[in-house]
Amino acid sequence: MIKRAPIFTGLALAAAALFGAAGSASAQEQVVNLYSARHYQTDEALYSNFTKATGIKVNRVDADDAGILARLKAEGAASPADVILLVDAARLWKGDVDGLFKPIKSPALEAAIPVNLRAKAGAEGTTWFGFSTRARVVVYDKMKVKKADVDTYEELADPKNKGLLCTRSGAHPYNLSLFSAVTEHLGEAKTEQWLKGLVANMARDPKGGDTDQIKAVASGECGVALTNSYYLARIMRSNAPEDKLVADRIGVVFPNQESWGTHVNIAGAAVAKNSKNTANAVKFMEYLASPDAQNYFANGNNEWPAVPGVQLSNPALKAMTGGSFKSETIPVSAIGYNQTKVQQMLDRVGYK
Repeated sequence: MIKRAPIFTGLALAAAALFGAAGSASAQEQVVNLYSARHYQTDEALYSNFTKATGIKVNRVDADDAGILARLKAEGAASPADVILLVDAARLWKGDVDGLFKPIKSPALEAAIPVNLRAKAGAEGTTWFGFSTRARVVVYDKMKVKKADVDTYEELADPKNKGLLCTRSGAHPYNLSLFSAVTEHLGEAKTEQWLKGLVANMARDPKGGDTDQIKAVASGECGVALTNSYYLARIMRSNAPEDKLVADRIGVVFPNQESWGTHVNIAGAAVAKNSKNTANAVKFMEYLASPDAQNYFANGNNEWPAVPGVQLSNPALKAMTGGSFKSETIPVSAIGYNQTKVQQMLDRVGYK
């Protein structure tokens, strides 16, 4: 992963250097200024190929989702940003609610990106689109746990799994995303009872990241855990002997295949409200929906394409699912508007 600068000072200095230089360049130079929360070396090929295909230079600054949105608010009309690329549907929803994005009309994007993976269209167009997805899956210890006992999210709160569950912090965006989706499916009352059951079934207090949860299951510390699918795919594709041992010990479940489907979150993009290069920004977003770019998302960072019909060559994703799985179809914007309620539930049930 690319090292990120401190959110405010680092981003400010980098933006001044990159975008100031772009502003002093020839008026003939075509640019798109990107604020990106994706910090993956594999994305470099995406931007390079876009420039080769269009002649439009990509000036990129990295920060996290929250830092980017804070920066946009601080910069206001003076912001040089053209495209905002974030890795959480809730943050895209929040940026939209705060009026930081510009609605666009793109027949290409509307044809490519499923309705549930983009903002609701208004009279002036659509503000943001998802370009890749990752699933919130269950991993389990094949020596301790039966797959049939953990093949739904609801079962993770069942007393039969008491003392087995491990997760990262409940307040982390990955878990908030899942819990917000469950709220959409079950309603608030049932979701709060479910969260209470998760807390009761913990093997230990929540800690660490998703990779830590996977390794804790493989070590026997936990029996079952939640993780985003691309963390598991990285381990499955690794040649390191210790990773092969982890992959051999654990099983993976894509929950709720017999009901609403497995929860997915997105990485997505929007045109910044004060973009000075809107046409180039739209071209860049349309490029992200192209087959070549969608394959980079899948093979470079182990995500699923948002565009239906893209052929997968990633061996780990194929091994997990056989190539496909049933995902939920609720609008991903629900992840955003349910989060305040979920945070209050977490406080009430004592989910750390």
